[in-house]
Amino acid sequence: MKFKKLWILAILIFPVFFISCDDSDDSDPEDPDQPDSYTVTEIGTGAFLNGANGLDVGPDGNLYIASVIGINITVMDKENGTISDRLGQEMQVQGPDDLVFGPDGSMYWTNIITGEVGRMTPDGTVTTQFVAPGVNPIQFNEDGRLFVALCFLGDGLYELDPNLVEPPRPIIVATEANPFPLGFLNAFDFGPDGRIYGPLYAAGLVISVDVDRTGDPASDPFADGSVQVVSGGFSIPVAAQFDPEGKLTLLDQARGEVFKIDVMTGASTLFTTLDPGLDNLAFDEDGSLYLTSAEQGWVGELLPTGALRTISPGGLIAPQGLAFLEGAGDEDKLFVADQYNIRQLNSNSGEVENSYRSLLVPGVPEVGVATLNTVGSLQADGENLISASWFAGTVQVWNPQDGVTESYDMSTAEALGAPIDALRLNGEIIVSDVGIGGVVRASDKSVILPIDNATVFAPSGLATDGETLWVADWGTGIVWQIGFDGNTPTSPVPVAQDLVFPEGLAYDNAGGLLVVETGAARLSRIDLATGEVTEIAGGLEFFGRPGVEGTPPMWGFEGVTVAPSGDIYVTGQGNNIIYRITKD
Repeated sequence: MKFKKLWILAILIFPVFFISCDDSDDSDPEDPDQPDSYTVTEIGTGAFLNGANGLDVGPDGNLYIASVIGINITVMDKENGTISDRLGQEMQVQGPDDLVFGPDGSMYWTNIITGEVGRMTPDGTVTTQFVAPGVNPIQFNEDGRLFVALCFLGDGLYELDPNLVEPPRPIIVATEANPFPLGFLNAFDFGPDGRIYGPLYAAGLVISVDVDRTGDPASDPFADGSVQVVSGGFSIPVAAQFDPEGKLTLLDQARGEVFKIDVMTGASTLFTTLDPGLDNLAFDEDGSLYLTSAEQGWVGELLPTGALRTISPGGLIAPQGLAFLEGAGDEDKLFVADQYNIRQLNSNSGEVENSYRSLLVPGVPEVGVATLNTVGSLQADGENLISASWFAGTVQVWNPQDGVTESYDMSTAEALGAPIDALRLNGEIIVSDVGIGGVVRASDKSVILPIDNATVFAPSGLATDGETLWVADWGTGIVWQIGFDGNTPTSPVPVAQDLVFPEGLAYDNAGGLLVVETGAARLSRIDLATGEVTEIAGGLEFFGRPGVEGTPPMWGFEGVTVAPSGDIYVTGQGNNIIYRITKD
């Protein structure tokens, strides 16, 4: 099975409260046969969105906000942030990165991974059209013509039939000789001269494009004058729109800067500085400017003073793997993979104490980061962390002080890598990878447990006690145990079965294995001596939605780890929070 890489590329805020998994008070602490009880506490501050991307103001006056990670479009009141609807996969919304409303009131969106553009008419009819993987920014001109560009998974520019019937008209296309003819044109707008004005994400430039370009779409658009440089010197320009006064407003994602650009002279003026991770913007008819943050998940209105009025607050957007580090200072330091950041949290309150940004597109330098790619799972590795990310297709060893010390591209000549989890055992980094086909060694891709589509379908979480390897198979609900004779794996043995979409695993140092059953909304414990499975905590809010076509079926990753104190921590991407589970 092959998976497309996503080089891209931050739900509810809850007070801390306690849920008893056993609310009876007649337990006998001296009875050895009575099951343990646990207290579950929600910690951390979660955004209402799994990252906020493209947006537009709908005919009803609400904000419509796309979320790639959330696999939905959120309908939000632009005054108070109230969410009235979420349009998801049932409406062919499959990882939307941008959206726009057409002259007839239809909503159009781009599914960046599947390469499709979707349209929903005012009466609710949904149609889609395939363009190409990476289809991202989308915009109408004043004449009602519809244009899209490819960004991250491809490069180029196309005109579409607004009815999504006629084939896309290529304007600029990539070739083997010139795979990046533009340099990732992102969210753009049309100027009074009818040309596109937009940012080149990978080049730090703002350009203009003649959409009526004729001739070979594979020819160099810079050489023939179809593309002209308007302004430069930006870090990661990500979105641009014209304000009512005719000035181009530009967002720089890396620095969180908002610029005003005179497109006639190319002069840029810094208007204000916000959080890094800005994603997109939209003007209302009255000139109000609305912004989104991909990394923090907030939605806000940028006031004429340069201040931000928060409409929907930010926080954790996609907490997945988590781990404690040796030498992190004390037991209150916890690291969580939050898609675009590794965040260091206080393990009691969930307060973010440090954030370490990743590269959305490997190879594109950002301010304040080295080579950390997007992050999914996390496992402790001495004083380091091992991160696996199918979004980036990489496994990396990272340290808060030294940055990335090892990096492995998990792709092979036969398949793109899609690593789900990774840990170190016997001096080797072991990876569960549903793209290249099983549990493998990162160094040479040699197979330890193959996907045979008979007994093993989708390996996910990994755990070890330093000698034995345990593997959760999301597809079958089996947890496999693999021993080693030196560096040679022994035959796998099932230690538990009939689990419901298991993901994160953790060895608890007491002869048990913790397992996150995402399909049953619970954390369970496997007694490795008997194979008995016991529920520790139920009713947990996990992501719970299947992956987009062409991606791993688990989409996100719900992780679990054990603190030095013995407390258990589990990620809850459904509400963008962390669960702390303490034995009573």
